[in-house]
Amino acid sequence: MKNIYYLLSVISLTALLVGGCKKEEETFEDPYEGAKEPLGISINREILPSPANGESGAEVTIPVKGLLPYKDQVQVQFNGVDAQILSVSESSVKVKVPENASSGVTSVIVKDQVVIGPYFKVNGLVNIDPTFVATAGSNRHINQFYKMADGRNILVGAFTDYDNKGLLSPLNRIIKISDDGVLDRSFRTGRAANGDLTSIVEMGGKFIVAGAFNGYGQQGSISNITSVNSNGSVDTAQYDTYLKKVTGIIKFFPRFNGGTDAPINRLYTFNNKAIATGNFRYYVKRIYSEPNYLQTRDSIILDSTEVRQIIRLSADGSLDKTYRFDQTGKALAGANGFIDSYMHTSGPLAGKVVIFGKFSRFDGQAANNIVRLNADGTIDGSFTVGSGTDNNIGSLTYNELTGKYLITGSFTRYNGHVSPGIAMLNSNGSPDNSFIAKEISGGYANFAKQLTSGLVVVSGGFKTYSGISRSGFMILNPDGTLATKYNNTGRFSGNLNDVIEMKNADQKNSLLLIGGFTRFDNQELNNIIRVTIE
Repeated sequence: MKNIYYLLSVISLTALLVGGCKKEEETFEDPYEGAKEPLGISINREILPSPANGESGAEVTIPVKGLLPYKDQVQVQFNGVDAQILSVSESSVKVKVPENASSGVTSVIVKDQVVIGPYFKVNGLVNIDPTFVATAGSNRHINQFYKMADGRNILVGAFTDYDNKGLLSPLNRIIKISDDGVLDRSFRTGRAANGDLTSIVEMGGKFIVAGAFNGYGQQGSISNITSVNSNGSVDTAQYDTYLKKVTGIIKFFPRFNGGTDAPINRLYTFNNKAIATGNFRYYVKRIYSEPNYLQTRDSIILDSTEVRQIIRLSADGSLDKTYRFDQTGKALAGANGFIDSYMHTSGPLAGKVVIFGKFSRFDGQAANNIVRLNADGTIDGSFTVGSGTDNNIGSLTYNELTGKYLITGSFTRYNGHVSPGIAMLNSNGSPDNSFIAKEISGGYANFAKQLTSGLVVVSGGFKTYSGISRSGFMILNPDGTLATKYNNTGRFSGNLNDVIEMKNADQKNSLLLIGGFTRFDNQELNNIIRVTIE
């Protein structure tokens, strides 16, 4: 009982002490103090402008209430581009669609307060092509579009579904389609590649595919490259194995016996040879004729040869040591960083390979992120890039008609010339000073390609170009300015891997866009679309 009284006394004493030590009541600043007064402006975003679409220069009325008291302070934008205000009333504002406007939301700005308005579609010369049937696209990125002589096309990439046709039977990273996007079911690849495909070429009546994979169909024993039959199945051959000598059992392995220890990012064919580039270090091949240590079954021995980043292979996969090897039989050093490539397979530059990326030396010589090789693999001294770029180059394309290269990346200078992430080069590597890239903000350009018309298609993660809202996609004139009426499309999300010029079903000039993207012109579209370009 004494213990209970003692405990109650302690509790009472503690309560008194806590009460005696209680701090004064804390005060906090008003989190809304200094907030801007509401202006009483309201926009019903469900009510579309009148008209709901139009070209640059069109007069448009946007329903908005409460704007009249601020008629001399109003700013109206179309997807971030200022519009000319024609009149303001109690229930609306009348404006003129600005020259560089693109499809997107309208907005009203008064005293630094922004009120988001309804969507407005800007009409122009670039529009999604309704005759392209594969509206669902692919479920992962597409790396290459390959045009065949019979008019059909092959796509390779990382996808396992295309236009929702692979839901029951996956389409693993290689398919054949028509120009309008129709899947060709006669191309039966089975399981196909078990990893990403980056490239495909034709050589010796077969397809050669490359990427990051170690199996194709039922076959393993593959190191990032193999040959494929015209129907899409892996090309196999009978090999003289140890068990065949002992038991007569016949085994088949991929006919193309060669590969690399790391992924291949580009593949080309020239003079009946395949040239592969990537950030690999070794060429590898398999030896099937030796037994395991118990001599009870076959042993697959992986033989390797050190050769960095660029190799030339024969149709059977064997290594061509006449290309980029010195007289002692040692492979040339290559780049001291990461590379990508572009090869000329026709025209006056046929056989030459441009190597670009992030490196400061190539084959022991100073080379700031870009160099060109002759057909024999040696450095091309006629490619006069001077000091190159001050940062990495992410993409390079070439227009054989105009003889111009386009490079993009995170660089700011090319051979001493100001080049904010995009530069046009002459065929000898010197800068084309008639193309002047403007300031890019909000990210970088990661792809650019010049069309036969001279127009330049650019994509990336940027938000503005020369201070004008262009969300990830734009079309430039040959001098680097935004092309009038070609920049009407809205937001683009992702990146392009290629732009292919073609005619659509209505014989209109069209562009097939492939890559890794999820949105074009504010619409959810996955990795492949076609647009008309008038």
